[in-house]
Amino acid sequence: MIVIIKYNAGNIRSVQNALLRLGYKSVITDNHAEISKADKVIFPGVGEASSAMAYLREKQLDTLIVSLKQPVLGICLGLQLLCKDSEEGNTKCLGVFNTSTKRFPPEDKVPHMGWNNFKMSAKSDLFKEMPSENDVYYVHGYYAEVCDDTIATGDYIKPFSSIMKKGNFYAMQFHPEKSANVGEKLLKNFLEIK
Repeated sequence: MIVIIKYNAGNIRSVQNALLRLGYKSVITDNHAEISKADKVIFPGVGEASSAMAYLREKQLDTLIVSLKQPVLGICLGLQLLCKDSEEGNTKCLGVFNTSTKRFPPEDKVPHMGWNNFKMSAKSDLFKEMPSENDVYYVHGYYAEVCDDTIATGDYIKPFSSIMKKGNFYAMQFHPEKSANVGEKLLKNFLEIK
């Protein structure tokens, strides 16, 4: 069973529709038991960090998410909330990835929106049968700093973590559900991780 975590963030249905296009059914829920027993967990989102974290704490999803042992995929805001903190609302986040989320410099064009690439910087089962550089679709005004958990980097004004991995946790700053064949391949590779 694939679970998509329901919380105070948008864009969740588009992820579910992308999974359906790949032939996978999923459940959108904030139920602890369903999330815990899922084979794969997806933590997507578009929204604001402090309000999203407030909802996660209210539902005690903050402690549940970090305790999960199955493969977990954070997408966009999901990646940022898996970091230790965010400048957006001066927010303490989940702390899976030991890096901070910063705002792109305000004098430049924010948000970073549209097609841009990422370059792989480490090997991963997520990258099975993929070239080392790929174009994907981004929409974000905040970015995770490059760190030891970064396995692919993007570049917009400065380098940032495009894809991260630590243990069973994976995360993408871009939207795989909007990234055509590359996004579908990444989602499929994640769903096939044992």
